[in-house]
Amino acid sequence: MNRSPSLSAKREASPNPSALRRWVLAFCVIRFDLERGQTVEECYPPDSLSPDQQLLVAFSSFPDSMSHHHPRHRSSIHDSIFSFRFPAAGAGSFIYGYVFNRQRQDARLPRGGEQKSVVVLSHYPYSSVFRPLLQILGPLCFDIGRAALDLVASHVAAWPSPSPGSPMDLPIGSSALRVHLPPSPDDLAATPFTPANPFVPHGLFHDADLFAAFRGLLLHLWTLWELMLLGEPILVVAPNPPQCSEAVAALVSLVAPLLCSADFRPYFTIHDPDFARLNSLREGDSFPPMVLGVTNLFFLKSLKNIPHVISVGSPSPNSTRVLPVVSRSSSAGTGRNTRPGKLNLEQLSLNKFSPSSLLTAMKLRREGPLCLMTEHKEAVWSTYSATTKPDTAILNRLLDAGTSARIEESMSVVNNEILRRHFLELTTNFLAPFGPYLRATAPSEGSSPFVEPPSLPPFHADEFLNGLAARGPGKFLTKRMRSNWLDLYRDWKIAVDRKKADRTTGGVIIRLKVFLADYEWIHYVTIHNCEKEFWNTICIS
Repeated sequence: MNRSPSLSAKREASPNPSALRRWVLAFCVIRFDLERGQTVEECYPPDSLSPDQQLLVAFSSFPDSMSHHHPRHRSSIHDSIFSFRFPAAGAGSFIYGYVFNRQRQDARLPRGGEQKSVVVLSHYPYSSVFRPLLQILGPLCFDIGRAALDLVASHVAAWPSPSPGSPMDLPIGSSALRVHLPPSPDDLAATPFTPANPFVPHGLFHDADLFAAFRGLLLHLWTLWELMLLGEPILVVAPNPPQCSEAVAALVSLVAPLLCSADFRPYFTIHDPDFARLNSLREGDSFPPMVLGVTNLFFLKSLKNIPHVISVGSPSPNSTRVLPVVSRSSSAGTGRNTRPGKLNLEQLSLNKFSPSSLLTAMKLRREGPLCLMTEHKEAVWSTYSATTKPDTAILNRLLDAGTSARIEESMSVVNNEILRRHFLELTTNFLAPFGPYLRATAPSEGSSPFVEPPSLPPFHADEFLNGLAARGPGKFLTKRMRSNWLDLYRDWKIAVDRKKADRTTGGVIIRLKVFLADYEWIHYVTIHNCEKEFWNTICIS
């Protein structure tokens, strides 16, 4: 896509609000005022957000503070893009926010700088659309002001309605956004158990940079996959909003084609209305199934009940971490490559022993996540014991860009496709034992309407687990899971029983309902066509 399409600054006709709402709920421009705090300068269309929603959007659209990690020159500009999510008025619905934030440091300004954010709000998790749209709208807003909102809104309102699961060309100026939308959350039946093309999005946030987000924690990806599969609560800590929101999006995408069973918040702040509820949990209370991306280290103290903490990212966004060393508790790098090649698995080994790594692991385990208060480290704190083993064959295929930043992006694209293909295959093989419950022979449209359609086999969890224990999980999972592989299915069943993963069941329960609806519809259509043919015959004769 052309990142700088030619956009005419002339006044466009006011866009149709209903047409605009097919994609976008609102555009906002928010300024951080030294006296008044976050101030909403523009909200288009007007009255599209309630005062409470405007306040929440304003607090979610800025880093917790002007980052001290950015270089301080006399005059410098730092742009970043990140996302957040919060509940909408309707039960079970959410609003997604996509932010273009500009921090300008200038010694001549009060307190040495200013910052402003341009925000796109939508009911849809279409990051593949709104992130590139913000790369156009954000700088344009700083160039021509409010007119940029009217101009871009008129283009968006002219787009056709979203077509989930399909590729689309969305005109914007002289260019077009070429995107492939994820499937609709309510249309899981469209996703096969074994997707034919792994490069087509089969879940949310297929465009998230999985490799870059967890580059220092690659060997933990299989543990994180299980935690996401089970809908476990996870706290993701990162130095800045772009890194934490990208990591949360990458976690959500790990379990494709399933939906994430937990409530995920790519960038969570203390101003979120849910914070008071979470902060009031007492010691020993179960933490709700949520994946929270945070940058404020205060959460390490206030959310002590959350059982799994992940620290990701680098405090210096421009640093190139080439060859990380990963241990159960830490991922501090100790080596660098000078030219592109394969990642060195010897340095990624979980079992590699050295006195310094042992002392570091013991220190991190003793201090826990609170050690991040003094120094940021990439690490995982969790007592969960994973069933799935890291796949060294997959890790061996990953490419290392060496110290060359020029080819870093292309290497990341290749590595992302390798990892996505693997975890898509891993998830579909995990779901494969449920296949017989969804593959009953449906009546064809040409079958007799006077014969009852074949019934679906009943699903009983205990019988399913006993049968699965007898026949095994299949060759693919057998090679990649430990001998206690059945525990993962049992844990998933427990999570479902506790309604921790009722949306994950995931796919399976929802897909059963969709399948049954289609099943009955085909039978109805068959009867209807037969009756129509009968009456046509009577009329002709």
